[in-house]
Amino acid sequence: MASKSSDKVLFFSQTSIPDKFEESCLKLDDFVKHQVVLNRKIILITSGGTTVPLESRTVRFIDNFSSGTRGSTSAEYFLQKNYAVIFLHRHKSLEPFYRHLNRDIFDSLELTSTGDIVVKHENKDHLAKIIKQYKTIEEEKLLLKLEFTSLGDYLHLLKATCERLNKLGTSVMLYLAAAVSDFYIPKADMSEHKIQSSNGPLELKLQLVPKMLEPLVKDWLPSAYIISFKLETDSRLLISKSKQALDKYKHQLVIANELEKRKREVTLVTSETVNPIILSEEDLKRGTEIESVIVKEVIKLHDNYIKSN
Repeated sequence: MASKSSDKVLFFSQTSIPDKFEESCLKLDDFVKHQVVLNRKIILITSGGTTVPLESRTVRFIDNFSSGTRGSTSAEYFLQKNYAVIFLHRHKSLEPFYRHLNRDIFDSLELTSTGDIVVKHENKDHLAKIIKQYKTIEEEKLLLKLEFTSLGDYLHLLKATCERLNKLGTSVMLYLAAAVSDFYIPKADMSEHKIQSSNGPLELKLQLVPKMLEPLVKDWLPSAYIISFKLETDSRLLISKSKQALDKYKHQLVIANELEKRKREVTLVTSETVNPIILSEEDLKRGTEIESVIVKEVIKLHDNYIKSN
């Protein structure tokens, strides 16, 4: 039986390197150097779901769906607190700032009698605030966005990013909000071309994806403050499963949420504490996003971690 370590090495050898991987690595190098000069804390946020291709020239795939709400929203609040953000996200999932425009952009605009497009009066203040924030972030070079689609893309880019952040010690935080596939098909076992339905029913044999949180904590970024997420449908399992993860992987924090309540209630679980965050009805009416509270509490924990290490 292969060792856990060799399973992880094997995974990277059995999955393709992402397109434009070298270009992404150069962008990472430049971004990290810039933040180091300015002595900024850096957070890597992963967001969105991963696909598992069924063919080398991919037509069909298995998808872990995630819109990317938690990651993109959290990124905005970390940026407001002057964290430099590396946003590793699924292609076409929600992105910081752009998320405000996706659904209601046409409702925010109107056409004048002369054919000009203008922002409706009731939307001007909201959009102006978002644009101002975005332009400031852009000018200060606080945000780097990297895209993935497949599970292989995601893990290759995650590993490359961690390796570049390793030397920065406790000033680095990881916020692992992506929905990562548990199974994959090694490239050697894939059909090269589109699988034909004329060949009859399809049987798939999927391999387990090695748990990458273990080498991430132990080898890739041993000094960073690392946050994973736990999503359950049974609230009775949330805390015990979160504690099990902390005990197994030795990272710092699990953000636990129940599927039906995730937009108004989460629990921050460390090896020593259990801290529920619950939005009130008044909070919800005011439009408070739970991520604003999560980020505030997480930054406190990160600051304490830096001081104690």
